[in-house]
Amino acid sequence: MAKQARTVGIGMDYSATSKAALRWAVDNLIDGGDHIILIHVEPPNADHSRKQLFEDTGSPLIPLEEFREINFSKQYGLKNDAEVIDILDRASRSKGAKVVAKVYWGDPREKLLDAVEQLKLDTLVLGSRGLGPIRRLLLGSVSNHVVSNASCPVTVVKGSQAKPKS
Repeated sequence: MAKQARTVGIGMDYSATSKAALRWAVDNLIDGGDHIILIHVEPPNADHSRKQLFEDTGSPLIPLEEFREINFSKQYGLKNDAEVIDILDRASRSKGAKVVAKVYWGDPREKLLDAVEQLKLDTLVLGSRGLGPIRRLLLGSVSNHVVSNASCPVTVVKGSQAKPKS
């Protein structure tokens, strides 16, 4: 019996931990035919040419081929990050995954939860920022909020710290 393709959301802010989450998902979770939706949340005050059209609903789904084009990506505030595109290309080629991106504008905690519902995600993968206990208390953790409130399973991938603890 053929396994049903899943829709896997991956939160992407281009930090080292979000790239680690993307790598982990491709290496450990993605199977042939799965759909990967790279979810990028821009700050509410970001000013991109497409924001006015899609501020309330988020952008349309952006295919990997268009996501690769620098001018197209800039209209949505996406970075044309070679490492991210390489990982997505590998998932598409070696695993047969279908890759798209979607951009939201607003609070990442709320917009990631919106994405779970709107995109009917089977699972969501996030990187952990590794905020210290004080900053987490003051700022709140995006991953904690999403894990507590999402209607699908959420995997939080801890990346290695960029600088050693002192």
